[in-house]
Amino acid sequence: MNQNDWDLPAPFIHKVVAKPEHIDAFGHVNNAVYNNWLDEAAWAHWDSFGFDKASCVAARRGMAVYRAETDYLASAYVGDELDVAVWITASDGRLRAERRYQIRRVDNGQSIFRSLWKLACFNLDTGRPARMSAELVAHYVVKDQVREQQELNKNKS
Repeated sequence: MNQNDWDLPAPFIHKVVAKPEHIDAFGHVNNAVYNNWLDEAAWAHWDSFGFDKASCVAARRGMAVYRAETDYLASAYVGDELDVAVWITASDGRLRAERRYQIRRVDNGQSIFRSLWKLACFNLDTGRPARMSAELVAHYVVKDQVREQQELNKNKS
């Protein structure tokens, strides 16, 4: 596999290394750790837009996962260097959005994990659904090349 062959074009990449504390009784990275890595990647992606967690708090808005679909394709082990890719793949600019993730080994490009997170905006004070803040609207934008690839993928199936 070519190192540039991601599921979708133009990913945001967050690099992680599997550490001893990530390993479970079966000798590989525990399933729960992957979700932590996805969360780290989401915040790093958010930060890359020049925002921070304080901007969410100030706007009294957050994004909550209401559905997650995950495929564990292969195990990761201590010392594995991994690229966690993230894309914004849908957004209505008001309430709902989605992120797709793919984790690959740095050494050989093997995909070991994929996930889709469906998100909804909520008010931090009430916990109820709420319109996205201006920062969230600016962040949750599907890149043209991602939209085009998704259309091509849809037409192939």
